[in-house]
Amino acid sequence: MKLNFEDLIIFEDDDYILINKPPNIASLDERSADKTQSILRMAKAYHPDAQLGHRLDKGTSGALAIAKNPAAYRHLAMQFEHREVTKRYHAVVDGVHDFEGVSVYLPISPIKDGTAVKIDRQKGKEAETIFNTLQVFRMHTLVECIPITGRMHQIRVHLMCLKAPIANDPTYGGKPVFLSEMKRKFNLKKDTEEQSLIQRVALHARSLTFDLLNGERTVFEAPYPKDFDVLVKQLEKNS
Repeated sequence: MKLNFEDLIIFEDDDYILINKPPNIASLDERSADKTQSILRMAKAYHPDAQLGHRLDKGTSGALAIAKNPAAYRHLAMQFEHREVTKRYHAVVDGVHDFEGVSVYLPISPIKDGTAVKIDRQKGKEAETIFNTLQVFRMHTLVECIPITGRMHQIRVHLMCLKAPIANDPTYGGKPVFLSEMKRKFNLKKDTEEQSLIQRVALHARSLTFDLLNGERTVFEAPYPKDFDVLVKQLEKNS
């Protein structure tokens, strides 16, 4: 499916483009042979001087900031460095949880050729995430995740530590979400295998808050993509 970059834009001025990144597209060009599409490549085709202000995992959807000039890039990079950017993610997690300002402060280091991470109290880099319950379903919870630091897979591994792994995240213990487990009268067609309601890690970058070059503090919100929206609606309906 060919993506149209302009369709992804949620805000644009002379300095920044904010997009709602679709799931399953890499932020940067991947090392693999398949170099068909990346957000950076699409952004540069739209605006030659585009630079990503940060990145999202391939499977994660949501708010992503792109700088249109070097001054804008530096301005945003400094805010990230000084932890002045607020990132809010929404995750659907396994189990029922009541989190209110729960802070997980556990250091992280990479494992397995850098494709995953673990908690490492000796050699890990500091990592902190704050969690709040937004909505409780019968067997799942919608959680707001606010990463204070920006480590790889930080939200995913910290939720695993709270025994609340993200739905459909097998790397950190998250299970698929089957409609048959929620719906009493669920009939699966003969000779078909039931698919998880979401085919990726159920994590969405809901909003980014930072200062524009004129000093104006702005919140950029990314609506749920279709797969995440369907998941939440089905959980509501069958709770």
